[in-house]
Amino acid sequence: MSVHVVLDELDTAGRTVNLDAATATVLAGTGLVEVRPVGAARWTLLPRKRVGAVRVDDLQVQVNPKDRVGLTRLLFLLGYASDPGFLDPGYEDVEAEEHPDLWAVLAESLARLTERALLHGVLQGYRTVDEAARTVRGRIRIGDQLARRPGLILPLEVTYDEYTVDTAENRILRTALRRMLAVPGLNDPTRARLAHLDGRLDGADVIRRGVPIPHWQPSRLNTRYQPALRLAEVILRNCSAEAGPGDTHVAAFVVEMWKVFEDFVTVALRESLTRNYPGHTESQYVSYLDMPVAGDSVVRLETDVVHLVDSKPRLIFDAKYKVASRGGRYPNADHYQMLAYCTALNLQMAWLVYAGGASRPTPRRIVNTSVTVVEYPLDLRLQPSKLLAQIELLAETAWLSYADGPHVPVVQDQLPALPVESHEHGHPPI
Repeated sequence: MSVHVVLDELDTAGRTVNLDAATATVLAGTGLVEVRPVGAARWTLLPRKRVGAVRVDDLQVQVNPKDRVGLTRLLFLLGYASDPGFLDPGYEDVEAEEHPDLWAVLAESLARLTERALLHGVLQGYRTVDEAARTVRGRIRIGDQLARRPGLILPLEVTYDEYTVDTAENRILRTALRRMLAVPGLNDPTRARLAHLDGRLDGADVIRRGVPIPHWQPSRLNTRYQPALRLAEVILRNCSAEAGPGDTHVAAFVVEMWKVFEDFVTVALRESLTRNYPGHTESQYVSYLDMPVAGDSVVRLETDVVHLVDSKPRLIFDAKYKVASRGGRYPNADHYQMLAYCTALNLQMAWLVYAGGASRPTPRRIVNTSVTVVEYPLDLRLQPSKLLAQIELLAETAWLSYADGPHVPVVQDQLPALPVESHEHGHPPI
């Protein structure tokens, strides 16, 4: 009988279940949850500041992001952080259907997008091949021939372009399909669709484990492939499916949500600022809080996002995936950190970007200084296009605060309220 355990990432009570020692060991090894023994074959499962899902034979343990952020929204955040092109109509169609099971989301989405990619046939392309051959094909690599076979005529070291289905795009898709086929517990219709698509890509090599994902370049020719490729890359980077001890089959999709959020905010802000405003944006910008002694400073700071104009820092942002208190307050240490950034970079305003929280930004003027720290919440439950609109609004508001001059005080009424929409699938509005 299958067991499905669902936890919230902020759950402190956990869930107690019956497990054998081998399954408990495998589950603990995935890093998704802490597995505590409480009695004979009884174990309490507690989140470990990670989200995702693990399947060990008939057991599934899933940890959902806080604030009822949907699993498909998690996939969007992951995909956009690695490739801003992840937002497109093909992906919007799939992610709009929320589902309580992460593996079902991944399998169904991959099958649907791959079917759409292959609707007009398998994409072929030219691939450069270097090989030793007994006939001349393409051009002979004279240098390699002399170095490897001095004095011999055959075989010849040749290079030629081959028109084939074994392209980077098809390798990525086929490997992702194989990865999902190895996940235990998928329903038969979905597994049949994945297997059929795998067969259609016959001739494309499967990427070996540990080998980097091959690079592909978006183009007019592979436009229909792009939504499927971006989801496939998310699967290959974050999902593992393999045999465990004995006859155990294990599949794991485990991510650290703070890292996902930080990466997403960094990439989205960089895209918005560099597209719309002068200057350039850097991530993990290094500065020092102390004056150099004997030529060296030691109090090193790294700011998540810094926008520079004429090579000087003008806007600073820091992403925090943290929980507000019951009164809507965030940890004091975050404000201390932003004050240090402003001091080191000689700025008077900093932006703390939080996941969830209040419905509008809140400025905090630091006493006895000219520094203002603005708490800026993002609602991760929004549709991708509206979530990115929040980032655009943040970039615009921050830029206007710089363009108007540091002498202009920031007050609550000057900051725009964030967009509000009614959420589907039972999610309440902000």
